[in-house]
Amino acid sequence: MAKNKHLTNYERLQIERLISEQTSLSQIAEKLEKSKSTISREIRSRAVQSDKGAPFRVRNRCARRMDCNKYHLCVDKTRCSRKCSTCKLCNEICQGYEEQVCYKLYEPPYCCNGCIDERQCVLRKRYYLNKKAHEAYREMLVESRLGANITEEELLILDELVSPLIKRGQSVHHIVKNNADKFNVSEKPIYRYVDGGLLTAKNIDMPRVCRIKPRKNKPVAHKVDSKCRIGRTYAQYEAFIKETPVSVVEMDSVIGRVGGKVLLTLMFTSCDFMLAFIRDRNTSQSVIDTFDRLYGLLGAKTFEKLFPLLLTDNGSEFSNPLKLEFDGDGNKRTIIFYCDPYASFQKPHVEHNHEFVRRILPKGKSFDHLEQPDINLMMSHINSYSRDKLSDKSPLELFSFLYGRNIPKKLGISKILPNDIILKPELLKK
Repeated sequence: MAKNKHLTNYERLQIERLISEQTSLSQIAEKLEKSKSTISREIRSRAVQSDKGAPFRVRNRCARRMDCNKYHLCVDKTRCSRKCSTCKLCNEICQGYEEQVCYKLYEPPYCCNGCIDERQCVLRKRYYLNKKAHEAYREMLVESRLGANITEEELLILDELVSPLIKRGQSVHHIVKNNADKFNVSEKPIYRYVDGGLLTAKNIDMPRVCRIKPRKNKPVAHKVDSKCRIGRTYAQYEAFIKETPVSVVEMDSVIGRVGGKVLLTLMFTSCDFMLAFIRDRNTSQSVIDTFDRLYGLLGAKTFEKLFPLLLTDNGSEFSNPLKLEFDGDGNKRTIIFYCDPYASFQKPHVEHNHEFVRRILPKGKSFDHLEQPDINLMMSHINSYSRDKLSDKSPLELFSFLYGRNIPKKLGISKILPNDIILKPELLKK
């Protein structure tokens, strides 16, 4: 039996064909020379859900549909004489709807391929499809190899040890050789972390580091969880929004000087209202700390109401979604999804609104002299600026109408009179 071998596309094609022929998992494993548990995990982890119904049957998936006697759930169809359980709208409008899940999905082969009842079944289905399974495998394989192979805590410890010594003029080689018992990384990764802005020390602090024009390749990014996108892709975001419509908040970062202070921006797409928070460094921990402070300031109910779903990009600072989605007690406070790589157009609201920020803080300008009151002042001016697409109302007015006037006050955002609004760098000149 082959061990430690990944499944190939051809083997996944054979799995799909064999389970459609009602071949047992043991027989499939024997034919492919794999363990039964490998085949079982492959099907359970990579089978995809399907909303497929059955021909000439009402798509009612309620567990109570057989005994239901409800009528007239549709307020606009008062003369309808049909039972609501025989109508396709039943599952969408009934408050007592409880979806029935097919028990066969919890037994081998864990999918609907080859099921004799598949054509007449109206319940939600799962299919193992070799093409989609191999694409999911390739995506996981690529994403698991991205980023720096070090945890957030290890990075902070490394920074505390290395950066002060580099700033004293010591070379990385000298530091590693004389503190060998304190390191679990070699010299090369340290140079990469410094070059990528992950440590406090910079290339300029190491006089012998080559300062020629860098190649046009992306600098190293520290991914806390290299698999963070699994289950949170843009396609899954679209499917989630379609089934569960909620207000969306787009999240992004605005960079000043590389390695210096940065902004975390949160854009409410329903009203163009944007919040911004200054962070000392562009790390995952700084985003988590900002969320925790915001969660404590607003309270659990208000936070969950304002941020039911966050859409962001693939920046390393957003690569620890579990710490953002759950509070310190393990209570879920939001849901995070990621745009596709190099697809900033998928979160257009926050990208467009950054133009107002760049009017006041031009690209390349350092944010190191700014504090949160300065950022609140800037956002007060931006959010008080009326927009044509909002019927000449300001984002602050619309946000206050939707969520109340007390929340902006808690967040340090105040109304600026139209003729007093300044969208120039002079606003934050000290």
